[in-house]
Amino acid sequence: MGKETTYINLFRNYREVLRQYSAPLMDAKREAAIGLFEKNGFPGPGDEAYRQCQLNGLLEIDYGMNLYRMSAPAHPSKVFRCEVPSLSTKLFFVVNDVYYPDPKPQKLPQGVLLGSINSILRDHAELMAAYYDRLAGQSTDAFAALNTAMAQDGFLLFVPAGVEIEQPLQLIQLFHGEIEQMANRRNLVILEDGASVKLMICDHSMTRNRCLSNQVTEVFVGEKARLEYYELEMTHPYNTRISNTFIDQHDSSSVFVNGITLNNGVTRNNLTLRMLGKHAESQLSGFCLLDQKQFADYHVSVEHVVPDCSSRQLYKYILDDESRGVFAGKVLVHPNAQKTSAYQSNANLCNSTGARMNALPQLEIYADDVKCSHGSATGQIDESALFYMRSRGLSEQESRMMLKFAFVADIIEGIQLIPLRNRIHNLVGKRFRKQMSACAGCDIC
Repeated sequence: MGKETTYINLFRNYREVLRQYSAPLMDAKREAAIGLFEKNGFPGPGDEAYRQCQLNGLLEIDYGMNLYRMSAPAHPSKVFRCEVPSLSTKLFFVVNDVYYPDPKPQKLPQGVLLGSINSILRDHAELMAAYYDRLAGQSTDAFAALNTAMAQDGFLLFVPAGVEIEQPLQLIQLFHGEIEQMANRRNLVILEDGASVKLMICDHSMTRNRCLSNQVTEVFVGEKARLEYYELEMTHPYNTRISNTFIDQHDSSSVFVNGITLNNGVTRNNLTLRMLGKHAESQLSGFCLLDQKQFADYHVSVEHVVPDCSSRQLYKYILDDESRGVFAGKVLVHPNAQKTSAYQSNANLCNSTGARMNALPQLEIYADDVKCSHGSATGQIDESALFYMRSRGLSEQESRMMLKFAFVADIIEGIQLIPLRNRIHNLVGKRFRKQMSACAGCDIC
């Protein structure tokens, strides 16, 4: 319990500070969470879910935390710009784990709540009590429990029934500072019945110090609601991202999730989706581009709880040098979930003898009237295709780059926001040519 003791003692020693700077609803969940964390501890070699994800060395770093809520010297909008041409998003910021309100408040439809999760939980406690920690509180994941115990701020979006936010929302999550630090970011997204929103979350860093993002996102999608949810990670080799995303969706709702890792250090993404209403649909997709000693681990779990729902999963990895990838995808069909349609696919491209990929696709089915399939394949670039392209006058480097691009093209084309799709095309091409280490277009890059 060495590494755990550090955080348990930190919690006990600064318990009053956490209470002072937190909404009562957020604070009320801490004791149970730290108890769970103390009981389970960080995952070790014997924990099957984290067996391939070696975090011990990263957890031994003495990270600082911004418990006293110190602000950045300048508003992030003045020093950071992440614009996707023609997309025209509403832009919001979380620096480390502090939400920064827009200096020029933007008009939103009536009834929409958007901003600091700490502030909104304080001002709308009665409304939010039904949502905060309802999903994460059911998890046994140690990082989710640590987040609940230590989180002080993050992002919250509430869209009331029947409201459609046409303009995409973009949340920029930044690391900034002169020390090695941990940010326990907490996000909450609620779409009531018939609501609709497009949300992009982009992870960047303005420091080259070692940083750890321990993030929990809870998402509630009501009846006939529609959510497009995009995540883009573009950090650096010294950044660690541990993310737990929980999604519940109800009758006739539609959820589209796209997660892309373009540059990182160590990434562990846990995505848990439950289909709780009939005729719900979900599409989950993403890819990871890894080289050097980068590591990315995606664990995706989809539960079909009721009949007549469909889910699709498509995840791909491209690995170079000594990078490592892990994909574990699970589809669980409950006994009552007849007429389920579920598809899961994972494909991986290893381009060096030092690259390693571990894949574990799973189906667990307790209903008999279903259409379910899954598969995983890992291989190398087709030498005959490479020879064909070189015979047409392309260099080996350009030929390999084009074949890599073709490998992930179906996921890029699946992005429903066309300006974002075009932007990802551009970023992926630059990434393959090693012409970028961060998102082009940002002032800090």
